[in-house]
Amino acid sequence: MELKFILESLLFSAQKPMSVKELRDLLVNAATAEDADEAAKPFKKTKDDDLTVALEELAREHETAARSYRVACVAGAWQFVTQPEFSPWLKALVGVKNRPTRLSQAALETLAIIAYRQPVTRAEVEQVRGVNIDGTMQTILERGLVVQSGRAEVVGRPALYSTTPLFLEYFGLRGLEDLPAADELRRIPVERPPAPITADAGLATTPPEQLQLDESAKSPVEEMPVAAPDEPSAN
Repeated sequence: MELKFILESLLFSAQKPMSVKELRDLLVNAATAEDADEAAKPFKKTKDDDLTVALEELAREHETAARSYRVACVAGAWQFVTQPEFSPWLKALVGVKNRPTRLSQAALETLAIIAYRQPVTRAEVEQVRGVNIDGTMQTILERGLVVQSGRAEVVGRPALYSTTPLFLEYFGLRGLEDLPAADELRRIPVERPPAPITADAGLATTPPEQLQLDESAKSPVEEMPVAAPDEPSAN
């Protein structure tokens, strides 16, 4: 039995998108169950790379077959999806779910900057856009498209922001590597505040050896010559 057909049956029956890890766990569980079928045991040690290759081959076969549905990877999880041209009939079948309001142009521009330059601070995004983004940032945070992912090692330690898996789902992307090329956006220079000068191991962003180097680079204080003691006069 071919691995790709096992995966096809799992994706067809699954109630949600499945990651490679989830699919691998299912193969292990099927092979190690008390009543495990002999046919399942050879797939117990299937590697993630082999799973990915099989899934991609399955996706190509469905694409070539030009069916009304296909296999797709969105936000790192695989699933069956229908082709967009069949949406009128699917809407008649399942109805139309209430969707969140569409993102504004300002929100899309802010998301693009974060996606291509992440992790990035709010101030850096504002430098690129040239406007205040407080309201826009609040919107995309509430929608779960962006999340605080850390703190920048600069003065004030401002929050860093990155996109979420929901961002990939919203735009139908397999991963960040599928973002269209935007070299110009990545090259826009931004100024980041200087790192705090501290030798505290828990806070320092400037290496201690650099601090010592900086200190040694300062102009030395000229030492005043010490006068020699007067020699005793001869009697």
